[in-house]
Amino acid sequence: MTRYPAVAGQFYPGGKKALSGELEKLLTPVSEKINAIGAVCPHAGYEYSGRIAAEVYSHLRPRATYVILNPNHHGYGARFAASSEPWDTPLGTVRIDTELLSAIMKKTRLVESDKVAHAFEHSGEVQVPFIQVTSPEARIVPVTVMHGSIEELREVSCAIADAIVETGSDAVIVASSDMTHYESRKAARKKDEEAIKQILKLDPLGLIKVVEQGNISMCGYVPTAMMLMSALKLGATRAELIEYADSGDVTGDTDQVVGYAGILVC
Repeated sequence: MTRYPAVAGQFYPGGKKALSGELEKLLTPVSEKINAIGAVCPHAGYEYSGRIAAEVYSHLRPRATYVILNPNHHGYGARFAASSEPWDTPLGTVRIDTELLSAIMKKTRLVESDKVAHAFEHSGEVQVPFIQVTSPEARIVPVTVMHGSIEELREVSCAIADAIVETGSDAVIVASSDMTHYESRKAARKKDEEAIKQILKLDPLGLIKVVEQGNISMCGYVPTAMMLMSALKLGATRAELIEYADSGDVTGDTDQVVGYAGILVC
């Protein structure tokens, strides 16, 4: 069994030739790749956020495994839901790193194998074609996240970090998230600057506090906080903002924008 693409032809081109051509236009040659532990990468349609996502993957040193932590927009399935089946995209099939996934699930009972949570979810899927082009032999460990206490978020994050060390995986943890949704450019940038500041400080609890108290509609703030927790356990010491933009750059509408940030954590 494989996980079939849910948003091919909607969030990105549905044909192999068209998708390859789109990615070729978006991805840019970068001479010095960054050996990042984690990343924040947007997940809107490629027309809107593809340029920012491409900057992240262009700067990131290709890895053998990509752990994808993404929000659950539909509310289906388990709170921490891992996919254990290969994923299809128009570019072909990507295998699951079953060794790493098994190691994670042995370390925490909170992560469950659950295909329902992934079936219609776009936020992990849109990352995969970028991975296929920049690291063709890579495997993935997709995990959707709904909610949890700080203790639960830390438990899962530590399980991911410990499993990476235990298995010796050459892995990076990608948190899939857009930033503020449907506010004016001025308001969105002000809010997003506050959230990004916490990420650049490597402060997962600060990020959660700022987003929740500031009513920031950053859909993937929990996966981002978890990525930071994992990265810190793996020795992260700094973060770099690669690019920030919003949908108004494409649509021309700056009254109702969605913000996009690309960040690498090292």
